Amino acid sequence: MEAPRDVPEPDHWFEPIAEHLGSAYLRYSFTRGTVQECDFLVSHLGLTAGSRVLDVGCGPGRHAHELARRGITVHGIDISQCFVDLATTDAPRGATFERMDARKMTFDGGFDAVISLCQGGFGLLTGQGEDEAVVRGITKAMNTGGVAAMSAFSSYFSVRYHDGATFDACTGTSHELTEVRSATGASKQVDLWTNCYTPRELRLLLRLCGLHVESISSVEPGDYALRPPTTETPEFLVIARKTE
Repeated sequence: MEAPRDVPEPDHWFEPIAEHLGSAYLRYSFTRGTVQECDFLVSHLGLTAGSRVLDVGCGPGRHAHELARRGITVHGIDISQCFVDLATTDAPRGATFERMDARKMTFDGGFDAVISLCQGGFGLLTGQGEDEAVVRGITKAMNTGGVAAMSAFSSYFSVRYHDGATFDACTGTSHELTEVRSATGASKQVDLWTNCYTPRELRLLLRLCGLHVESISSVEPGDYALRPPTTETPEFLVIARKTE
């Protein structure tokens, strides 16, 4: 019998959920577009072999692994030790991982690009202003001229289409009670909170944190493209640059 994991007291509400999900996270349909998403990132962030990328909220490492297979050096951070362990297992050369709270990043330059996708460390907050700390950490981690790609859940979509969830108009946070299953099929009822945004809010937040927004596009998992924001897609993808 496998020895029980020594799980520390959580620093974030998502950690017990990640611990329960484990590798089953990668069974969810939203994880199946990794290759297309990385194709887009390589093309539109100007990534080449040898580029240094920070993956904030890397989860089990699906984007970091795919980018590393293309010769890109990627360092992933996640608050879940379970996800960090999964990401480290069989990681391709050039992909490294560590447990770190995205709200307390300690990097000071060194990265050509930063990604925070599928809500990652940026979206799974509760509307209390911690997203500013995450974006400031992202800005500080990049070299001057570096570029960030961040996905954010759409407030428009959440209000119009997110059945079974409640939307807090004051904080811009969506809350839902849902069921997640572990790799062995064990079911668990969990609370999920997601920060939601309008394009204007994203521009203001990133500008406040020293980033110049180059584009905001309406996207879905596995369908990243440059297109105008609409009310009909679940996520916005922001590309922003550190100019000084």
